Amino acid sequence: MPGLLLGDVFPNFHAETTDGSIQFHDFLGDSWCVLFSHPGDFTPVCTTELGRAARLCAEFTKRGVKMVALSVDSLEDHHDWSKDILAYCSMESERSSLPYPVIADQKRELALALGMMDPDEKDKDGLPLTARCVRTSGLYPVTLQPCSQLPSAVFIIGPDKRLKLSLLYPASTGRNFDEILRVVDSLQLTATKRVATPADWQPGDSVMVPPSMSEAEASVLFPAGVFTKEVPSKRKYLRYTPQP
Repeated sequence: MPGLLLGDVFPNFHAETTDGSIQFHDFLGDSWCVLFSHPGDFTPVCTTELGRAARLCAEFTKRGVKMVALSVDSLEDHHDWSKDILAYCSMESERSSLPYPVIADQKRELALALGMMDPDEKDKDGLPLTARCVRTSGLYPVTLQPCSQLPSAVFIIGPDKRLKLSLLYPASTGRNFDEILRVVDSLQLTATKRVATPADWQPGDSVMVPPSMSEAEASVLFPAGVFTKEVPSKRKYLRYTPQP
């Protein structure tokens, strides 16, 4: 299968999970989705990540986002590991299972098909570990490597079943789920409003007006006003407006 590019329709795969069988597009429905992979059960960094994801699951749900994890071990191991994860994040008294499904991918067929295999990271049997990618779509054209060359392991998929963003981390560095949540806020905003979000943007901050938009059009679309950051070049391309 060719590597996934931003904007591609995400594969409609079938999988066995801790919550039962899923057909991915049916599971997605009209929701957004965050799919994140892990190199194996009972691994320390991944345990902290799944625990943080469990703690933040309500925040993702509030935004209409479903979460699903993938690990290259059995369902039995997933269920046992889930108990450790819940204990780690002090949720064992609140629930008996994780608030999102974990896909079993013992043969690594799905991880391979989705371009999640990291050729430089091997397990004890010499098999590639699933990696974790930062490539994001936006208002401006970019040249992207296919996922078959750039392994990825966090996918954000939109309600249109298309890939919106992918993230990559090495196995030694834990993911920042607060950042993933912030990215979801940006993607959902820019999907419906003709704006971009600047560096370190947080919900409620001012957003940027794209350079392709004329002053006249901007004044109509953004009645709260548009202000420009002056720079030495005198080019008026750093335009901001309060978040719509």
